[in-house]
Amino acid sequence: MEKIALVTGASKGIGRACAKELAKNGIKVIANYNKSEDMAKKLKEELLKENIEIDIYKTDVGNKEEIKQMIKDILEKYGKIDILINNAGISQTKLFTDITDEDWENMINVNLSSVFYTTREAIKSMISNKEGNIINISSVWGTTGGSCEVHYSAAKARNSRND
Repeated sequence: MEKIALVTGASKGIGRACAKELAKNGIKVIANYNKSEDMAKKLKEELLKENIEIDIYKTDVGNKEEIKQMIKDILEKYGKIDILINNAGISQTKLFTDITDEDWENMINVNLSSVFYTTREAIKSMISNKEGNIINISSVWGTTGGSCEVHYSAAKARNSRND
């Protein structure tokens, strides 16, 4: 049975590379994008030239209602999600004193809350199928912090241990 993968932020960078690699290995990919529709379409066209089909799906992962709808649509079409790669992210360079409430909320929603909401919706399918894989893409700035990127670093932070 075909595996189904959802990759958020798949139109560029790490997400694009993940989507391509999964698709080339026979996994049906739903490549999520928000603002980079042209790049998402180019990814789809590029893979079609290799006789590999993927779906592209526009969703603002900073919006939990849009996430719910995306997962609902994927489950209606494919019946399951086997692999979730939470990759979508935004960055912004600003002095700490210049970060507005809107900047903060947008950064946290896209880079952190989206991981929670997308996982919460997708995991239901994985639990009922008794299998699934979730990969969360983070950033080195979440471990070390970045100058003029306080809100980005906070949203990408993780507990790191060197045992």
